[in-house]
Amino acid sequence: MIDFVKFKLDNGLVLIVHTDYSTPIAAFNLLYRVGSKNEDPERTGFAHLFEHLMFGGSVNIPVFDEPLERVGGENNAFTTNDLTNYYITVPAENIETAFWLESDRMLSLAFSKKSLDVQKSVVIEEFNQRYLNQPYGDVWLHLRPLSYKVHPYRWPTIGQSPEHISRATLIDVKNFFFSHYAPNNAILCVAGPVEPDNILSLTQKWFGSIEPRQLVSKSIPQEPEQNESRHLTLERDVPFNAIYKAYHMCNRLHADYAAVDLLSDLLSNGHSSRLYQRLVKEKQLFSSVNAYITGDVDEGLFILTGQLYGSTTFSQAEEALDQEIEELKNTPVDGVELEKVKNKFEANFLFEQENVLNNAMNLAYYELLGNADLLNSELQRYASITNDDIKRVANITLNENNCSTLYYKSKSNGKR
Repeated sequence: MIDFVKFKLDNGLVLIVHTDYSTPIAAFNLLYRVGSKNEDPERTGFAHLFEHLMFGGSVNIPVFDEPLERVGGENNAFTTNDLTNYYITVPAENIETAFWLESDRMLSLAFSKKSLDVQKSVVIEEFNQRYLNQPYGDVWLHLRPLSYKVHPYRWPTIGQSPEHISRATLIDVKNFFFSHYAPNNAILCVAGPVEPDNILSLTQKWFGSIEPRQLVSKSIPQEPEQNESRHLTLERDVPFNAIYKAYHMCNRLHADYAAVDLLSDLLSNGHSSRLYQRLVKEKQLFSSVNAYITGDVDEGLFILTGQLYGSTTFSQAEEALDQEIEELKNTPVDGVELEKVKNKFEANFLFEQENVLNNAMNLAYYELLGNADLLNSELQRYASITNDDIKRVANITLNENNCSTLYYKSKSNGKR
């Protein structure tokens, strides 16, 4: 049970405080409700670009890292389809430094052409290195638009193309900032050896005077139900053939989300899992195989993927995966096997709560979902999943007409 108190400032900023005296470190986590799904389809990659720009200097503080390092603090950030998250860890007695730094960034960035040009170059280089010049790196540039035709999950967080970033102007980024980076679009969580009243006072002192902003009200289109299988073949200079199968699944708040998550764990969660034991170890069709969910807030994807041995054809690989799917659809999962993946989830979940930064991040994330207290019901949600639930969601989700398949073909192999 993670105890916390919650406040809301007059300008719309949500504040969550979790007191934990087991550590001398305080975590300061600021989540903005903006991710790649909130972008203009003609200007993708902006949420991720802003993650970089936020470290390029704010209106009153030219260098973000230096003051923080002087008080023993560390910081970083990440962007997803659904959010952008900035976090700081610092000795608790120096927590006000985090308030000073982050409030100035929320107030306004410096917005210099030099900073924009530098960060555009950094992001474009990241695009090239991670997505275009790395084996299998461009998978999501093709699998997402194959799976999604309407929803903005159809492009990855990095964006659709480096050209979208290279064309970004100062006016573009200013408009994006003031439409999304605002107290009324943010959730702040502070965790550690701190008192709620003191943190509330600091929040009012540093953030209270920032005016709420007119947010861009953009409706996210609902992805239509997929009723036919989709296929795409890519040929690349990679060592092995690989296959990627993407099935649409329920959203993060759906009653079946936990069951679908556990379904992926039953298939692939360590060397004792079904796919590894049967398809890697016994049949030796794959050199590696994996099943996971994307974990998005809106309707996400259930992924089956594997790298094939040189002697394995794509048809053999698909047939083997289909056999495993059909067994899950038709044969009840052994109770011991299901309990094992539940226990593993519980162990990881509880271990994560030993870290004060994880607690700050999770409380902010669950508040994004609707209520931070949802975090405290998550274990029960997973523990209540039955064999019937697993069988039912397997039949709903792992349907070939609901699947987009990417055949990633090695030029040096070429087996079909």
